[in-house]
Amino acid sequence: MEEAAAHNGSAAGAGAGVGAGSSSPAAARPPATPEGMALAYGSLVLMALLPIFFGALRSVSCAKSKNSSEMPETITSRDAARFPIVASCTLLGLYLFFKIFSQEYINLLLSMYFFVLGILALSHTISPMMNRFFPANFPNKQYQLLFTQGSGESKEEIVNYEFDTKDLVCLALSSVVGVWYLLRKHWIANNLFGLAFSLNGVELLHLNNVSTGCILLGGLFIYDVFWVFGTNVMVTVAKSFEAPIKLVFPQDLLEKGLEADNFAMLGLGDIVIPGIFIALLLRFDISLKKNTHTYFYTSFVAYIFGLGLTIFIMHIFKHAQPALLYLVPACIGFPLLVALAKGEVTEMFSYEESSTPKEVPGASKEETTEASKKEK
Repeated sequence: MEEAAAHNGSAAGAGAGVGAGSSSPAAARPPATPEGMALAYGSLVLMALLPIFFGALRSVSCAKSKNSSEMPETITSRDAARFPIVASCTLLGLYLFFKIFSQEYINLLLSMYFFVLGILALSHTISPMMNRFFPANFPNKQYQLLFTQGSGESKEEIVNYEFDTKDLVCLALSSVVGVWYLLRKHWIANNLFGLAFSLNGVELLHLNNVSTGCILLGGLFIYDVFWVFGTNVMVTVAKSFEAPIKLVFPQDLLEKGLEADNFAMLGLGDIVIPGIFIALLLRFDISLKKNTHTYFYTSFVAYIFGLGLTIFIMHIFKHAQPALLYLVPACIGFPLLVALAKGEVTEMFSYEESSTPKEVPGASKEETTEASKKEK
């Protein structure tokens, strides 16, 4: 979240938030028109909904996948409780880095890091769509990237990634976007990477149950409010941090076209964090075997309501807003009310997604299962 010297006085940034900002000085920038603001914030809301909706759908097939390269990362209650602390330490560490070291060199390293990460994320995102465009006689060969540690009975897999020629084509196309972002930092390239990060996050990060989701969202609710209203740390980091960790859309697009520079922004944290909870509710809907997606659609509507309320409050008070302040109560409260009305609260909180425990060399299945239980 950041406070920009914009005419409406607020902006979004690194962690979570929604607002407006610009790469040019405020004095040289005319106020955004009502039409431009409506287009910008409407586009941001639409862009936020796309990775949540499609990421949730893809999370269902991801949970059933046996391919090690597509296995989801399960978040346990212990992980959820520690996450706000880890995020706070990371944020404070970045703040100190920007205070001590040159901002230019730090952002150069971050650009290279997100360049590689963005290419991989975008390639994974477009791969299912691109498969439809390949002809049936396309010479598709299978590959496997395997790194192991040790030898004999103590050999342990570090990386086991399976891919094919089609994936390599997607990687090449994503690299073009990566070079475009690295050289120009254009807002469209930024958004392509941001959407890819968001969709991959919703698809591959799985909460193991609803209680864990409540712990995670509740902890980040406090984290977001504290770092936005309590200190200037998030403001400073967001202003200094140049990376595709937010979606942006120009409010002066109608006047300046693709070279517009007065941006409305939405942090990726405001998409991924509620998104993984919404995806969990979709998988819960499917587990009920009632051929309805009541909780998914309820939480999806709740997200739209919470994000709309964030934008409304921001423009009323002319101050940067922590979006999770409004998104968390909406995304938890709406489905909970529906569960109360349907008498399914017990079923909701007893729904469990177990992660596939990793086999430890030399350990029995009982020991592996016991280790898995301790992680919860």
